[in-house]
Amino acid sequence: MQNLNTFYIDGAWQSPAPGASSAEIVDPATEAVIGSVALGTEADVDRAVAAARAAFPAWSATSRDERLALLGRLAELYKSRMDDIAMAIHQEIGAPLWLCRSHQAPLGLHVLHSAITALKEMEVGRKHGNTEVVSEAIGVAALITPWNWPAGTLMGKVAYALAAGCTVVLKPSEVAPLDARAIAEIVHEAGFPPGAFNMLYGLGPVVGAALSRHPEVDVISLTGSTRAGTEVAAAAASTVKRVLLELGGKSPNVILDDADLMAAVKDGVIGCMLNSGQTCVAPTRMLVPRHLHDKAAGIAAAVAGALKVGDPTQDQNKIGALANRAQFEKIQRMIGLGIEEGGTVVAGGPGRPDGVEKGYFVRPTIFANVSNDATIAREEIFGPVLVIIPYDSEEDAVAIANDTDYGLAAYVWSGDAARARRVAGRLRAGSVRINGASPDHAAPFGGYKRSGNGRELGVYGLAEYLEHKSIAG
Repeated sequence: MQNLNTFYIDGAWQSPAPGASSAEIVDPATEAVIGSVALGTEADVDRAVAAARAAFPAWSATSRDERLALLGRLAELYKSRMDDIAMAIHQEIGAPLWLCRSHQAPLGLHVLHSAITALKEMEVGRKHGNTEVVSEAIGVAALITPWNWPAGTLMGKVAYALAAGCTVVLKPSEVAPLDARAIAEIVHEAGFPPGAFNMLYGLGPVVGAALSRHPEVDVISLTGSTRAGTEVAAAAASTVKRVLLELGGKSPNVILDDADLMAAVKDGVIGCMLNSGQTCVAPTRMLVPRHLHDKAAGIAAAVAGALKVGDPTQDQNKIGALANRAQFEKIQRMIGLGIEEGGTVVAGGPGRPDGVEKGYFVRPTIFANVSNDATIAREEIFGPVLVIIPYDSEEDAVAIANDTDYGLAAYVWSGDAARARRVAGRLRAGSVRINGASPDHAAPFGGYKRSGNGRELGVYGLAEYLEHKSIAG
């Protein structure tokens, strides 16, 4: 049993304030309780913010070289504990161990290295005539991170805020507290000064809300649902703090008629199902030419049917469990709703996979011949569920792709590079990948519309934690 009953505040592990409660940590693959996590109160938030505020003058005054040295040390320690972090993620969200070792834990290190590179590249001052423009840390940064890619999103906020010279109060998801604990331990070991980094666990409506409205917090960054984002923005409005939101997605995957259909469909299905579909940029709407729809559906069904689901400790299982019971029940409801609305199930369907009696496992599900007006095409499901939508022309494909409340990511497949670029330029999304391109951790990441505002990663993400001052004379 792992009992996380302390918070990291002002350089030390401290007990919660009186009145704190706790929650069980559940292994999603077995439904067994494997520990508990303390849930903070507003009093704990006040302590953590006060520590960050007190540390800000000295930390923000450190040189670029001093911050680079500490971030470099952090990277060394992270690498040395990579397997611990991978195992923690595997236990807390039920992801396959191979995925945690190959993608989940390494993502945190990749993002940390990108923050180091961004800090090296950052311009510290510019001249405009008799005016000097300097960039300064904005202040205390409250960072709220999710459970689906916990280490990567955590580092995408913590490393960048610290690199900018901000002090940090982190609230990781109470669903994924184990990897956050390990990362807090290495931040401490790296030698960051007391108060520069603080971490407490808690529920969104309690700790998240207190951080959002806190007058001593200067910027708040959340990765989470669109619902959570609107609540944070509303709570933050009274103090006019900067708000950075990376929210939901319903990403289109536009397969044009000159694309390699087999490669495009296979990549799209695997991309949608990876991490049990719990990825905000997952290509969950596959748009295919109408005359190729049935062929695409057959390929998709075969690919999904070959993906083994089960015990996430076994490498042959490509899909593990969903992160928690609430996710499992939601996915079952959405699959049922898709069937009620007339969707054609060509792979998967409701219930657990055959032979699986326990754990939050879901069958990889493909709906074919779906209208973009269907609920399963409109709402973010956040599970291993893909919809295939036929279109009649390139113009039609672009219109369907953009007909969504979201705009986080999009995908284009074509045999003509210029055509693919042209279509990509018309898609209303924060990032577009062409023909299976890998993401670039130095490129800006964020969304249009209800997928949020602000950007993470690279010099763009670093700039979100800075104020720009003009000094004329």
